[in-house]
Amino acid sequence: MPRVLALANQKGGVGKTTTAINLGTALAAIGERVLIVDLDPQGNASTGLGIDVQARRLSTYDVLMDGLALQDCAQETAVPDLWVAPSTLDLLGVELGIAAERDRAQRLKNAIAAMAGNEEAEAFTYVLVDCPPSFNLLTINALTASDAVVVPLQCEFFALEGLSQLLKTVEQVKAALNPRLGIHGVVLTMFDPRNNLSNQVVDDVRRYMGQKVYDTVIPRNVRVSEAPSHGKPALLYDFKCAGSQAYLKLASEVIARERMIRAA
Repeated sequence: MPRVLALANQKGGVGKTTTAINLGTALAAIGERVLIVDLDPQGNASTGLGIDVQARRLSTYDVLMDGLALQDCAQETAVPDLWVAPSTLDLLGVELGIAAERDRAQRLKNAIAAMAGNEEAEAFTYVLVDCPPSFNLLTINALTASDAVVVPLQCEFFALEGLSQLLKTVEQVKAALNPRLGIHGVVLTMFDPRNNLSNQVVDDVRRYMGQKVYDTVIPRNVRVSEAPSHGKPALLYDFKCAGSQAYLKLASEVIARERMIRAA
C-alpha cells in the first residue's frame, strides 16, 4: 500500500496547495508514482495541475458520497507518474450528506484500502491529500486515512499560533480515530531572507519543533506563484527557479525520512 501523507494547516494562505502540487511533482520526478487527492472544494490543486473544471466528471465528491473507487476518478497530469483525484464545489455538501453515517470519518480511509488488489492503483507509492484550510469532516477524513501529516507553515507572525492549533487537532484525531497518525515534518514556506521576521520565525519554529522541521526551506518565489495560472507545477513552468529546486530537495528529504521510519 502507498504511504499516505496529508498536507494540512487550519490557517489559509500558507502554501499548502502549492506544496502538495510541487512536492507531488518532485516525488514523481525522482522515481515515485504519486496520487494527489484534492479534498479542498476550491479545487486549486486540480486547477494547478491542469485539470479543467469541465473535465472533472468524477471527483473526490463521488468517492466520499457514493463509494466510487479512488482510481476511477483519478486523472493523469502532464507530469509522468503523477495523477490527481480532482475536487469540485460539490464537496461543500459532503459534510451534510454523510453526517449521519457511522463511517463518515473513514470514507477516504476505506477508499484507499480498497485500492489493494487493483494492479494500477497498487503501483502508487505515495498518496498526498490536499486538505481544506479548516477543521471539518473533509480534514478529519484526510487525517484518519493518513500515515502522517506534512505541515506547510508560512514564515510570518502568526505561524506558531496556527501550528499549535494543528498539533492539538492531530492529537485529537490520533486519540479518537487513527492511532498511527503523527507529524511527518513541518515545511517552512514563503521564506524571505531579507526579512528579519522570516528569520525569527524559522528560529522559533525550529526551537519549538526541533527535528520535526525539514532542513529544506521554500523561498518566496515569483515563478512558483505564477505557475498555477498556467496549469503547471513550478517544476514544469520553470525547473531552474529557486522554488522548484527547493521542492526537489524537500522531496529527497521526505524520502530520506521515510527510509528512517521503515528502518525503525
